Amino acid sequence: MPASKNKFLEPVSYDHIIGDAADGGKIGELRIKPSSILWKPKNKQQFFSVPLDDFSKWIEKYGKLVDK
Repeated sequence: MPASKNKFLEPVSYDHIIGDAADGGKIGELRIKPSSILWKPKNKQQFFSVPLDDFSKWIEKYGKLVDK
């Protein structure tokens, strides 16, 4: 079969808006990238970043085990 001239491209990152369960107000934005996790609090223009290795160590130390 000949190669197609078009293809589907995956996004470089995934953005999620985090809202307060009580009133639905925005708390901030979470951006997941292949090499890091970024956080932008509500009403801020810049993201805070942490490498995935550091996040992995932190979540394993302080995170709570949960079922899927």
